[in-house]
Amino acid sequence: MPGNDCCANGITEDLALASAADAAGPRLPSFFIIGPPRTGTTWLHSLLSECAWLPHPTKETRFFDQHYERGLGWYSAHYRKATAARKIGEVAPTYFISAPARERIAQLIPGAKIVCTFRNPVERVWSLYRLKRAYGMIRWTFEEALERDPELMESSRYAFHLKEWVSSFGPGQVMVMVHEDIHADPQSYLDKLVDFIGVPRLQLRPAHKSRLLTAEGMTQPRNYYWTRGAALLADWSKARRLDSVVAAAKKWGAMNLFVGGGPSFSELSSVQRTRLRELFRPDIDSLEVMLNRDLSAWK
Repeated sequence: MPGNDCCANGITEDLALASAADAAGPRLPSFFIIGPPRTGTTWLHSLLSECAWLPHPTKETRFFDQHYERGLGWYSAHYRKATAARKIGEVAPTYFISAPARERIAQLIPGAKIVCTFRNPVERVWSLYRLKRAYGMIRWTFEEALERDPELMESSRYAFHLKEWVSSFGPGQVMVMVHEDIHADPQSYLDKLVDFIGVPRLQLRPAHKSRLLTAEGMTQPRNYYWTRGAALLADWSKARRLDSVVAAAKKWGAMNLFVGGGPSFSELSSVQRTRLRELFRPDIDSLEVMLNRDLSAWK
């Protein structure tokens, strides 16, 4: 079939380019958008891809926290089409809570610029839970997930992890943004961010603004095992530089088949919200001092 030939040709081309990238030496980012998850990183990825070189076709390489043993050749292959005309970066929300990722980046790219965006932790942890359920990463109830999935709560320890990043890179290389500012004035938010990482400014269009938090309406999967199996296959393919297969599957509509399609999520109860606010309060208090900003709306 023509479609299969096209896909096979694309894979062959990607592998050839990957080998060329290995021979030419590593292409490494000068900036990282480290999340944490569900703070507008997908929106930022779509914008920054217009003015910087980001991993292609995989959005998140997971190199510094999950695939470091694969080596710089594997990582730099994700930037095989990069030229000197644009800066290289990565949008990697899982790096925020990863001490190994932070230490490896600091050792390998000590001059990297680091950007994090913090969001009301109650809303963010609930959003992250729904995303993980929709993609088949977990199948527990929200209460069970809080106990069994460390990332949910750990990625909400903003002040704790921010201190570690500042300690590793210095205050001049770490910029903190607040999620509410995206909705209040997305253009100013974006201008401040791109000025910091050193890429050209981008004028937001109506289509850009409409893509903010498009995943908030996700539902549970039709079948957990189908979704989980598809996610594992995608991860296996990406680890072996078969990113084009995953990209092609998404283009052909695989996301609609395997992600979501099931029952809607219920809303957080007032009791759950109150309990989470109390759990997050000490960290928010510390963050207010660090940022010199009133975050009482989160409390």
